[in-house]
Amino acid sequence: MLASINDNPPILVCADLQVEYLTPGRRHVILDGEAATARCLELLTLWRDNLWPVMHLKRIAQAAWFNPASRLTDWIAETKPRPGELTFEHPLPSAYSSARFVDYMSNIRNVRCVLIGFSLDETILATAVDGFHRSHHYQVVADAVACRQPGAGDAAAYKHAVVNVVANFATIQPSAELIRSSGAVAV
Repeated sequence: MLASINDNPPILVCADLQVEYLTPGRRHVILDGEAATARCLELLTLWRDNLWPVMHLKRIAQAAWFNPASRLTDWIAETKPRPGELTFEHPLPSAYSSARFVDYMSNIRNVRCVLIGFSLDETILATAVDGFHRSHHYQVVADAVACRQPGAGDAAAYKHAVVNVVANFATIQPSAELIRSSGAVAV
């Protein structure tokens, strides 16, 4: 079923677009950061140009490797939330660990969100699973998400495996298809 994106645009959810994930030498730096960031910026620009709803998620964990006082938790400059764009900080992997996020999402009819960003294997996966169990519909843009390096093994195979798991709880879509749809998106 296709619906006009202009009539009822989905919310673009930008997950954990923080400097921390792009800083070389960090334990959880993502390998395909430049490509994923470029796709995220392309989609974020599309949403902003059309004045469609944008939401930002920021992981504020208490783990020793994630210091919330550090400048590394800052937004990537180009993705920094603008006035009118919602932001939610969450302590656990799922955005639903934020009471404000749960309250906001429970007050929206026909929740449809497009998920992009970093921490595919944590925030995006956990949020898609939690949303699925609340009957919220998520689309994950496969080429606009990234995850940290696995402890061992091939990073591309790890990302592919995580995307396959996410596909059990959300629709997987490439950015080109979402952009090309120009006026209609699958619901």
